[in-house]
Amino acid sequence: MTHEDALDTAQEREGEAAINPSLLTTLGPNNTVEKDIPGDVEWLDGAFYIKKTRFGLYTSVLKNPLGGHFITGATYDGVLTVSRWHLKCLQDGTLENYSDVVNSGVVSGKL
Repeated sequence: MTHEDALDTAQEREGEAAINPSLLTTLGPNNTVEKDIPGDVEWLDGAFYIKKTRFGLYTSVLKNPLGGHFITGATYDGVLTVSRWHLKCLQDGTLENYSDVVNSGVVSGKL
């Protein structure tokens, strides 16, 4: 491993450490990442911006982890409201209070 590779790895680890573990769980292992973030975007609450997709929907894009797609919805206001609410719940640790598992998909007993 070269010195440059070691520095890149260390910087990646620092970036990952700064991300809230609950947020990483929310995003999941296969999260879409925005690769082209315009330089003039308006970061809402210093945490995300909202873009219109090619299908006419709206998606919030996170600042940390940079470019992570977060919430998608039909209206700008809806995505704004839910993105703020979801981030607040993650920060407060109250998201579990609003989450229910309806069906677990586990078959108990012998088949």
